[in-house]
Amino acid sequence: MSLSSILCTDAIETALKECLAPDSFNCRKFFQQCGLSKKSPAEVKTVFKILDNDNSGYIEEEELKYILQRFSLGARVLTDKETKAFMSACDDDSDGMIGADEFQAMVLS
Repeated sequence: MSLSSILCTDAIETALKECLAPDSFNCRKFFQQCGLSKKSPAEVKTVFKILDNDNSGYIEEEELKYILQRFSLGARVLTDKETKAFMSACDDDSDGMIGADEFQAMVLS
């Protein structure tokens, strides 16, 4: 399954254009712009599984840097500052990883 089967390709492109500059990425704003925040909890968890590149059940900080590239291969890598802010916004239990429930809670909040 691909992200374009859940999200509109045009919405993904628009969201990616909004965060082209380094340190301009905001996870909540990005997920609103690409339409994920309007999806069902089940669809959000499906997207989480697609973003979990190593299929570990978690998105670790190293995976998080490359998350925009999961939306589009040509997208940029997140800066360290953006990666840490994203992790902070999602990692409720402070274990250094984002689980599906944590991701869902942030996206749908």
